[in-house]
Amino acid sequence: MKYIQIEKEGPPNVLKIKTKSIPDPGSNEVLIRVAAAGVNRPDVMQRKGLYPPPPGATNIPGLEISGTIVSVGRNVNKQLIDSEVCALVNCGGYAEYCLASLPLCLPVPKKLTLIEASGLPETFFTVWSNVFEKGQLKKGDSFLVHGGSSGIGTTAIQLAKAFGATVFTTAGTKNKCEFCKTIGADISINYHKEDFFEKINKITDGNGVNLILDIVGGSYIPKNINLLAKDGKLVQIALMQGNKFEVNFLDLLLKRITLICSTLRPQSIKQKSKIAKSLQKNVWPLLDNGIIRPIIHKIFPLEQAEQAHKLMESSKHIGKILLQNNID
Repeated sequence: MKYIQIEKEGPPNVLKIKTKSIPDPGSNEVLIRVAAAGVNRPDVMQRKGLYPPPPGATNIPGLEISGTIVSVGRNVNKQLIDSEVCALVNCGGYAEYCLASLPLCLPVPKKLTLIEASGLPETFFTVWSNVFEKGQLKKGDSFLVHGGSSGIGTTAIQLAKAFGATVFTTAGTKNKCEFCKTIGADISINYHKEDFFEKINKITDGNGVNLILDIVGGSYIPKNINLLAKDGKLVQIALMQGNKFEVNFLDLLLKRITLICSTLRPQSIKQKSKIAKSLQKNVWPLLDNGIIRPIIHKIFPLEQAEQAHKLMESSKHIGKILLQNNID
């Protein structure tokens, strides 16, 4: 099979197309002929040597895929062969074939193509588990998601709006802000032009928001804390601007703030399978009915993984970037 190898830590040009033997599924695994794989920020970090795969996992990047099950492990029902699925994986998505744990495979929603479905697992697992399970967002709450035009952001906006929240978001250009409004954001703030803290504080009459999902970190952290309402929650899932910044914990104490920090990949299959079941019950019907959808910015062939990473790092995209395999 063809796959993408990280030849060494470095810039996008270290991603090279190679060939190797097709792997055999373990007892509770399935082998998927990959139609497409999603490109995510953790892939970029892995390429740079900043986010190594779990012990024993392949170093092939790629955390989410869609495709067709072509073989199964001894504990898996053979009737699943030829099923079309999307799956969350620890690594290995940038390839023509990829192993996946059966509990982390989900059916392709009725309104989506097999290719589009590859843009679901990483962002939907992340947003659902952090915003709705850990953050407990509910109807009538106010919610701020930073980086609204990212894969995480476009997913969070749609889900929060679908479940009845008032949605605030930040983005870096006028066009991105306008797009965020088309998918459900009530207020979209260009962080190059306006201070999100001042604007949201004014709109909410100083009451702040109930929940914040942040991928930025750095200088955003104290602003986020000050912007939260009493009993509010800050969910930190990435630190693109930096992992160190001075915070006055008295602010958290006085407002009874809950700080939640979370990454998805290191969690056990058992933990992630619970998320998968909850997604299929609560979110997949919305996808089946076309109420929400993954926002796909561009699809590259697998061989152009370097170009896909360059686009990811440019931050000029809105939504998901995918790598597609040629399927006979």
